[in-house]
Amino acid sequence: MAISDTPKAQETAGDLRDLHDWVPIEEADAVVALGGDGFMLATLHGMLDRGHVLPCYGINRGTVGFLMNRYRAGVKLLDKVNRSRSIGISPLRMQATTQTGEVHVACAINEVSLLRETRQTAKLEVSVDERVRIKELVGDGVLVATPAGSTAYNLSANGPILPLDSQLLALTPISAFRPRRWRGAILPDKSTIRFRVNEPDKRPVAAVADQKEIRDIAEVSLEIATDSELTLLFDPGHSLDERIVAEQFAT
Repeated sequence: MAISDTPKAQETAGDLRDLHDWVPIEEADAVVALGGDGFMLATLHGMLDRGHVLPCYGINRGTVGFLMNRYRAGVKLLDKVNRSRSIGISPLRMQATTQTGEVHVACAINEVSLLRETRQTAKLEVSVDERVRIKELVGDGVLVATPAGSTAYNLSANGPILPLDSQLLALTPISAFRPRRWRGAILPDKSTIRFRVNEPDKRPVAAVADQKEIRDIAEVSLEIATDSELTLLFDPGHSLDERIVAEQFAT
């Protein structure tokens, strides 16, 4: 069991400890995460970092809980996990090179964002599969979102909502000034996307893979990490793909 440090999550964990027998993660068949969406992302990243990835059943003890299941006191948790539906998601792998030549590799389950660091707008060259598509994108930045992350920051930036099984990526500008009429692109998830920072000394840019930030970047390359698939577990009728569809009709 992975537990957020919020009072609500800690209280729920106390109740669940009395109802079930728990084992160390090394002996487990699945992980139960208590918290919100941010904590779920942190739990999944922790498993990726350790190289020990297990199916994860989230219980919402946070705010939105888009990646989580509803909490119902008194319901047998083991039965819920056994009846759950599994959803596989593949993260984005980011390789970011800084202006000093350092190379950083990180994975993003929701999105990778490139953001200006100062008052100066960012200027970015955008390439897809080794072909330059935009010589200079001017604005606050740009992001690439997975279907699982398309309803998060991507949606706030007016990007498209992608069905979970669409095998697509959303390439979405953030407050773009030039090209003025460009609103983004939808790309096959087999694409390799590369960004180069123009005028990096004057217009520094940071790259953020979910919760990990790399500052003063020169270049970023992105592709789906097909060797690092994650499995989320959802109650019947409350799966992530249904929530992505429902989000398109939210008012």
